[in-house]
Amino acid sequence: MTPEPTIFIVDDDQEVREALQLLMDSVGLQARTFASAREYLDAFDPDLPGCLVLDIRMKGMSGLELQEQLNRESLHPPIIMITGHGDVPMAVRAVQAGAVDFIEKPFNDQILLDSVHRALEQDAEQRGRESRLAEIREHLARLTPREREVLDLVVTGRRNKVIAADLGISQSTVEAHRAKVMDKMEARSLSDLMRMMLAVQPN
Repeated sequence: MTPEPTIFIVDDDQEVREALQLLMDSVGLQARTFASAREYLDAFDPDLPGCLVLDIRMKGMSGLELQEQLNRESLHPPIIMITGHGDVPMAVRAVQAGAVDFIEKPFNDQILLDSVHRALEQDAEQRGRESRLAEIREHLARLTPREREVLDLVVTGRRNKVIAADLGISQSTVEAHRAKVMDKMEARSLSDLMRMMLAVQPN
């Protein structure tokens, strides 16, 4: 069962943490607060869905430094930066590094909640893509080395007889391998198979 999305609030100002916690509670959103970036990192679990509401200026590790560290992870919650008036250039850097938004203090509750909902949608989409990629990789792991060779040639558009000549096997053997590939990959069509392979290719 997928855990409930959590709003992770990281701010070294206790009043801000409490205000944000109350705001999230008031609209039925689950929230957890952290007094420092290090405290959040110690509890960080990439498998937990949600978003991160993060103060840009904090004692010790700053919001930007935490963002840099999280960007090294394969999956982390989308980030919303909370910033003071003088921190806007830093906040722009944060958005360029992947933050969903930055909200200036004192923040408008509705603007922040709208941003949180956008971040939660982004997180759900990202986790859906990651889940689909993991599924495709599991299917690929079921293939024998020969079936993988046939797959790689099939998705380049080669015909069975050309694949047979390339691999030095009979056309009927290629057809048998191809049928196994379609079955193990759970592909409904050649175009479906090609989309799977495009999805797992590195950018």
